[in-house]
Amino acid sequence: MNKIKLFVVALMVVAGFSASAQKTGYISLDQVVYLMPEVRKIDSTLQRFQADSLNPQFAYLVSEYNRKDSLANGKDSLKTAAPVRAQMRQELEQMAYQIQNWQGIVQNEMQAKQNELLQPIYAKVMNALNAVAKESGYSYVYNMESLLVAPPADNLLPLVAKKLNLKVPAGATNPTPAATTTNPPAKKQ
Repeated sequence: MNKIKLFVVALMVVAGFSASAQKTGYISLDQVVYLMPEVRKIDSTLQRFQADSLNPQFAYLVSEYNRKDSLANGKDSLKTAAPVRAQMRQELEQMAYQIQNWQGIVQNEMQAKQNELLQPIYAKVMNALNAVAKESGYSYVYNMESLLVAPPADNLLPLVAKKLNLKVPAGATNPTPAATTTNPPAKKQ
């Protein structure tokens, strides 16, 4: 008897889910972000960051390396106490490692700065997406790039772009996530 009741309850739950058809949609967050006018300013900000911050750091690192190298290993190195020279040689090894790996350090710093600059733009896009989903009755919204196979759904790019007062270029919207063959512009590093 309990099995029959459990079966009837399960059947009612399944029927309830199918009766309340839920709207699903998808969007490419990266596409919307790259339509934002603020993104155009990020490239120049990143170039300024590299010129004003990272390049002087590198120049200082190289000059410090050369200075310490001459104190520890140069012709006047005997004027420097032996324990101080030993400590300088350890510092020189660390500095040499940084100099050799400077390109990787710059890439990490630039990526961190880019993420910092993009974070408020992504937040703005997410707020608009949440508002559009709520206003239009969407229960689920998927990120288009993460779907390999998906049931038919609505592309919310035009609605979110309208909410943000953005002009969507022709061909920027795709009929289904599975039809996506091009990726949005890669984030610059």
